[in-house]
Amino acid sequence: ILTWDPGKPTSSHQRLGSIIRAILTFLFALLVLCVMMWAYVHGFQLVTSSYGIISFGFYGLLLGLHLLVQSFFAFAEHRRMKQRTEPCSFTKTIGFTIAAYQEDPEYLKECLNSIKSLKYPPELLRIVMVVDGNTNDDRYMMEMFREVFADQDPGCFVWKYNYHTWDPKNALEDGDITAAMSPRGYTEDPQRKMVEDLIRSKRCVCIMQKWGGKREVMYTAFKALGSTVDYIQVCDSDTKLDPLATEELCKVLESDPKYGAVGGDVMILNREDSFISFMSSLRYWMAFNVERACQSFFNCVSCISGPLGLYRNDILQNFLESWYNQKFLGTHCTFGDDRHLTNRMLSMGYATKYTARSKCYTETPAQFLRWLNQQTRWTKSYFREWLYNAMWWHKHHLWMTYESIISGIFPFFVTVTMIRLFWTGTLWDILWILCCIQIIGLVKAFYACFLRGDFVMVFMSLYSALYMTSMLPAKYFAILTINKSSWGTSGRRKIVGNYIPLLPLSVWASVLFGGVGYTIYRESFMDWSSPAKKLETTFLISGCAAYICYWLFMMLLYWVWFRRICRKRSQSYTVNV
Repeated sequence: ILTWDPGKPTSSHQRLGSIIRAILTFLFALLVLCVMMWAYVHGFQLVTSSYGIISFGFYGLLLGLHLLVQSFFAFAEHRRMKQRTEPCSFTKTIGFTIAAYQEDPEYLKECLNSIKSLKYPPELLRIVMVVDGNTNDDRYMMEMFREVFADQDPGCFVWKYNYHTWDPKNALEDGDITAAMSPRGYTEDPQRKMVEDLIRSKRCVCIMQKWGGKREVMYTAFKALGSTVDYIQVCDSDTKLDPLATEELCKVLESDPKYGAVGGDVMILNREDSFISFMSSLRYWMAFNVERACQSFFNCVSCISGPLGLYRNDILQNFLESWYNQKFLGTHCTFGDDRHLTNRMLSMGYATKYTARSKCYTETPAQFLRWLNQQTRWTKSYFREWLYNAMWWHKHHLWMTYESIISGIFPFFVTVTMIRLFWTGTLWDILWILCCIQIIGLVKAFYACFLRGDFVMVFMSLYSALYMTSMLPAKYFAILTINKSSWGTSGRRKIVGNYIPLLPLSVWASVLFGGVGYTIYRESFMDWSSPAKKLETTFLISGCAAYICYWLFMMLLYWVWFRRICRKRSQSYTVNV
């Protein structure tokens, strides 16, 4: 890993070395891309059956090796985490920032109580919750903050504006200008100084400010804290933290000055609410404990998740303004805040890590439409940040380059494969690709069962159907609307009213079902009495039976598991009349 000290000038030799590394990294990326495209386009078959009904190609081998290597390094990183025994020094001051927006009162109270219960010295924690909104409808969040931290003499303040909306002309019209002239001759928002003084003088502070989006909220907390703390921890208002969460994150940053940020294991708080939230809980576990654990082995985690992350404050303050003022295609970016914050850290040459020993629970959408909106927003930031991240591949391990190429092109290869087979293949080709999707899902699920030690991960194989039917078409909608900025997921107190993301799902369904219909029509003119077609018929019947039995068995297993969970939950309730 190449580290860079912002205050230290680089020599001509270092610049030359950086240029050479950038060129070599680009060539490596080009090589990976060309090999994958050649394997896919050429369709070289390693193993094939009679009449080519079942085959296994070189491209499939490459994807299989990728999953195997990724799983191996994830396992190695988990072993490394368990071997880390250095204690926390408990000397670092931490600015604990909470971003809140129309939060469910129950989730918010659990979040605040979990923060209060952290096993980290209270005198080293400076807790700052910023509410995105300053109307009467938002005031309940401030009142709850005041109630939870009543014994800490909390400071609460309603800011009429925020760091970027105050205008002297508007303030004069509102009769709000009371500040004196600054030495440079222009007026400043008097409340800004009050907010900063409050945050720097009180241990627990809640600020309500004019709506501006999550990035505006995070900026307020970061900017007001300034250089008063060593580390900054980020947290969402729907997150319930493990008591040791902050301590475990702190241990990682203290272990090596090259580590600029570290994230923890994010689990789902409401996994029993619906099938969607349950699937999300399994996907979260895979994303953090396999994908990010593997990235952490090579010191290049691609995204420090918003519910649980810790940053070195001195580095963060260096790129705070450029992070906030990020633009894409001329539009100011207001989503993908956590991923861009991570990318900024990576761009400076610092390592980003993941530790499964720091844990938290967070809410996830339980309704399909709300979940789809969330995934669309995340996909927008992924592709936008992919382009930004590519500029810094040369500063980190080649794994970051390799994985970025693989994950970036995978959705497009899958799309082309599905359309080609559904429109130009046979009925068996369509069934075979559906079976392969579930077989791969089962292999990943059984590995997750082994790694986690929990049989519930077997349901992870069902996630592939959710990906193919919903997430895949949503990715194209996200690319087409990548420049549309908003929170993306509405506040939990509002009903989702954005049905537009359902449009690409309808188009995708039309394409696939149209392909099936056309294939049936085309196959009806075939000679099914030939030896090849007779064998294909046998495979079709067997494959359909196996595929249907698989889904019936998994649905029955899920129903039994879900009933058991519901029974446990009902037995835990105490009703007082």
